[in-house]
Amino acid sequence: MPTLRALKCLLAVVDAGSVTGAARALHASQPAVSHQLAALESEVGVPLLERLPRGVRPTAAGRRLVERARVAVTAADEAVLAARDERLSDLRVGCAESFTASLLAPALADWWAHWPPGDAAAPGFALTEGSSADDLAAAVRRGDLDVAVCPRPSTWPGVADVVGHEELVVVCWPGHRFAGQVSVDPADLDGEDAVGLVAGSAFDAWVSGRLAEAGARARVRLRTRQIGALAPLALAGLGVAVVPTTAIPAGFAGPVRPFTRPLQRDVVALRRTTGDPLSERFVEVLVARGVPRRP
Repeated sequence: MPTLRALKCLLAVVDAGSVTGAARALHASQPAVSHQLAALESEVGVPLLERLPRGVRPTAAGRRLVERARVAVTAADEAVLAARDERLSDLRVGCAESFTASLLAPALADWWAHWPPGDAAAPGFALTEGSSADDLAAAVRRGDLDVAVCPRPSTWPGVADVVGHEELVVVCWPGHRFAGQVSVDPADLDGEDAVGLVAGSAFDAWVSGRLAEAGARARVRLRTRQIGALAPLALAGLGVAVVPTTAIPAGFAGPVRPFTRPLQRDVVALRRTTGDPLSERFVEVLVARGVPRRP
């Protein structure tokens, strides 16, 4: 398969009418240009240039190749320019559902502030929400996402920038005993009726593990797939809930109590690699804002 370098050398020679002129235009040596032409003719299997006493001109085969080489070189140059121009790209971001409103939305507003309102040069943004950090991490590994904003997954071989830490709290209803306490000891949850996420979810396993370390095990009466539903279900009296502060709805008026010893988990921005200016700029904005704290 001819290289783009060889095709560019052929075009330069034809346009300049000589190897000397082509070498000057390409800022290359004459032997280097001659070597590219010889390799190209060897691969094609027929002469591409007719050597004249003063200069060269393309053969019939050379003219056919030159016509197609111009198209190929132009397309390659346009592809490189497009890759460098972040305005032509969509930033594909995956986000844990509980982070969309509290963390992602304000960070996105700051990121878009780099461009004037209505600026056609502003890059696009494609959002995918998910409930599992491991699923979002897998999407980044496959190349389906550029960045994933989520709790730290169980495994991750790529780049993980720590955006901040979110606190986990206990939510109950006004008549529950925890409502009269300033804070809750994890051990106090032993035997408590609770609401939680579906069994087998990463969050359910994480919470169960932290409670087990304190010698506690709650009785989960009701399970949901939506982390944002935990606080309303607890307020309805269906069981206490351990909830990340980012998953508590705005304006929530029910009892929310911290643990006696803060229980936190990392919030990270996952990327497969560094070097992409569009995703790097967005992650910088995320880290600068950090994880919002519940008033």
